Amino acid sequence: MKHLFFFGILFFVNLGFSQVPNGYYNSATGTGYTLKTQLHNIINAHNDQGYNAIDSFFVEHDLDNYYENNTTILDIYSENPSGADPYNFTPNSDACGQYSSEGDCYNKEHIIPQSVFNSENPMRGDAHQLFPTDGRVNGFRGNYPMGRVDDNNLTSQSGISNPTQNGSKLGNNVNIGYSAGYSGVVFEPIDEFKGDVARAHFYFATRYENLIDQWGGYAMFDGSSEKVFETVFLNILLQWHAMDPVSQKEIDRNNAIYYQHQNNRNPFVDHPEYVTAIWTSQQDNQAPTAPSNLTTSNPTASSIQLNWTAATDNIAVTSYDIYMDGTFKTSVSTTALTVTGLSPETNYCFTVIAKDAANNSSAASEQSCETTLSGSTGTVDLFFSEYMEGSSFNKALEIANFTGSSIELSNYSIKLSSNGNSAWTATYNFPNNASISDGDVYVVAHGSIEVCTNVVDDLNNNINGFNGNDALGLFKNDILIDIIGTLGNDQDFGKNTTLVRQASVSTGSTVYNSDEWTGFDSNTCENLGSHTQSLGMNLLNLKNIKIYPNPVSGSTLTVAVLQPTTIQLFNLMGQSLIKAELNQNRQTLQINHLNDGVYILLLKNSKESIIRKIIKN
Repeated sequence: MKHLFFFGILFFVNLGFSQVPNGYYNSATGTGYTLKTQLHNIINAHNDQGYNAIDSFFVEHDLDNYYENNTTILDIYSENPSGADPYNFTPNSDACGQYSSEGDCYNKEHIIPQSVFNSENPMRGDAHQLFPTDGRVNGFRGNYPMGRVDDNNLTSQSGISNPTQNGSKLGNNVNIGYSAGYSGVVFEPIDEFKGDVARAHFYFATRYENLIDQWGGYAMFDGSSEKVFETVFLNILLQWHAMDPVSQKEIDRNNAIYYQHQNNRNPFVDHPEYVTAIWTSQQDNQAPTAPSNLTTSNPTASSIQLNWTAATDNIAVTSYDIYMDGTFKTSVSTTALTVTGLSPETNYCFTVIAKDAANNSSAASEQSCETTLSGSTGTVDLFFSEYMEGSSFNKALEIANFTGSSIELSNYSIKLSSNGNSAWTATYNFPNNASISDGDVYVVAHGSIEVCTNVVDDLNNNINGFNGNDALGLFKNDILIDIIGTLGNDQDFGKNTTLVRQASVSTGSTVYNSDEWTGFDSNTCENLGSHTQSLGMNLLNLKNIKIYPNPVSGSTLTVAVLQPTTIQLFNLMGQSLIKAELNQNRQTLQINHLNDGVYILLLKNSKESIIRKIIKN
């Protein structure tokens, strides 16, 4: 789901033209390439307005009424969907023109390059495949096919960053997984618009079915009039179509093209199911292979990491279903997952099943099992203490420190996941030398915040562009230690409200629990800038715990505390190796019988526990 806003006259225009014309798709009754030809016959005879007419179409209909809602040109190569855009274009006055750098001006981008069809009409002026985009980035994309860029093989470009300021990028295609089969240079737009780009390709392949087999030499095309796309690029487009569903922007644009410009529609915006009905139904009854080499590793008291080797498929693997102890847990599109919210000292067994776009399922992978560590469900650390989702840009996050010592923030970050996305879409890193004193807080707010400004420590628009359905994660060394909201869930949990962590909460959690938060009115400043915790960390007095030497090169490890404490040493499989009660302030553990490696030390009293990593050389 995407951020959608409707204002003024646009709202009323949409009411008038919000429906597909009655009977428009009545003759689309087939499946496979028969359906594709039927759709071609419906959309074929469009009223070509010519290439120059698209300029006025952009000015009237390609405006940002969806993100910032500032009626600037909506450019898929510069739009930042989760925060402030790096720059904006004013309709008409910022049209190219000359450009030398990103942000100079906008021009017309053909999603299928003009060189493919020799700049002939009506393809050249077809609004369904023409988008307003930054002139320099348009030139950066050039005639390269769309694909999945390998971040380790980016193409160097003079005068432009790669990736661009909104994250679009150019480089060698990732020749594994769903994009396996091509290693040449490709262009990749950001996730927010991958579905838009894919459906423009499917439109073009259908609208020009009678001509497309005559256009050779383009890497994405296979020379046929039916399938049209080389398998690797079809797999990529199918994946993008599935991962980025049709947005209101696409619906509005489709209606404007039909009613006010060239009188034909993109069928795959009106009926997204036509994509799989054409390109997968008649040829894809083949299930993917089973995922292989499933491993479970890096257990904590509440999480286990899964990794596996990608399955293969004749069309494309689009997702993986994860089963825990025989019960469905979640679905992901990657080949790795950290399962959180687990119970300590518990054995969990996992299997993975691959799925393709036609919903064919593989056999289950081999089972892999792991046991979570003993102790509390997380190491005491920094945690989110307040969340403000106020009016306009009055948005802020507060992080609290009750660890017993000052914490330097270079190893910490905050990540945002927009609108139910299953991955993190924006990252905030703290400024150099930023820190939080014990018992203090750190507040990060939107750059345009108008309330509570006296308690703000830093400003960032990307991470504070959240709405009430956007998950936010606090990370240490890129490992999630606390979360607000639920990753992959776009249901509102904190809209137009201020949430304050209850004083009884002493540490973060990788599973969001609304019971840990107290709600206040939006724009409430009363609590922001300070936090109260009833437990504190004086229970184990972290400042006075000493564990030495670490790493251990000899046969003994010394642990010193100021109060009675249970200590327990585990290996990475979760097996308890040593357990002792410290009723004095120092105890020496004999570890000469242990192999070299990494171990986990748990210190625990009746009210609190902490975990430390021990290395034996």
